[in-house]
Amino acid sequence: MTNDNDLVIRDLRVAPVAAPEREILKGIDLTVRPGEVHAIMGPNGSGKTTLAYALMGHPAYRITGGQVSWQGRDVLALSADKRARLGMFLAFQYPTAIPGLSVASFIRSAMNAKLQGVDKDPNIDPTDMVRGGGLNMGQFRRLMRDKMGLLKMDEAFASRYVNEGFSGGEKKRLEMLQMAVLEPKMAILDETDSGLDIDALRIVAEGVNAMLNPDMGVLLITHYQRLLNYITPDVVHVLAVGRIVKTGGKDLALRLEEEGYGPILREEGYDAGVSDEALLLPVEPAEVAR
Repeated sequence: MTNDNDLVIRDLRVAPVAAPEREILKGIDLTVRPGEVHAIMGPNGSGKTTLAYALMGHPAYRITGGQVSWQGRDVLALSADKRARLGMFLAFQYPTAIPGLSVASFIRSAMNAKLQGVDKDPNIDPTDMVRGGGLNMGQFRRLMRDKMGLLKMDEAFASRYVNEGFSGGEKKRLEMLQMAVLEPKMAILDETDSGLDIDALRIVAEGVNAMLNPDMGVLLITHYQRLLNYITPDVVHVLAVGRIVKTGGKDLALRLEEEGYGPILREEGYDAGVSDEALLLPVEPAEVAR
């Protein structure tokens, strides 16, 4: 049984706009309930990031079939900004720098945009720093201090320009700060561990764990089992050949680390088309960043 608060994905099929005849996702079925952490693991090119972008409404991807419902809404009928205002959040694998825009201004605009609601309250203008109609400056400063304290971040971080000159670890911590302030009901974390050394990974994972709550579902996309040493998933899914081919618990991630994806694909009746060695989990990222 599902309810309106569950993210329910049924037979989702997705292709790039640039090549609509080439489906990347070929029928995804998945249900994420509030309070649950679902880890998505899979080989390179299996469609993990495509799933994240499709759920968030990225314009580079076309939905060719299937349904996504959440919060009593047809998610696929909503624009990306409406999905965000409904409470969906995507932490990017490669966050973009925005020179000239401070972290504080960026997050306050995002917060006030969310407060507009899906159908937009005309009395709230997220771009108006004085009469925005959402949080006033005093309320926002207190909120930022609280959330930065939760994530053990220096308050000077808020005055820096968004991701300009940031290390890989700082970029990921900014994603976590946005998540902490916006308090989404569904968080999609796209390879948050990518490019982090072990200390930075631990700090980011602690931030995620501090935000877990019974009202928020989490879809955690990762290449590395090591992230799951810090963030314990309720369910682990293997995404390959455009489908979720196997679902299990934390033990499934440990098996993947030991054996790679080849044996599991064969068990499920799929021909990977490459050697088992090519389907081993990567060991450590080439880039490390604090």
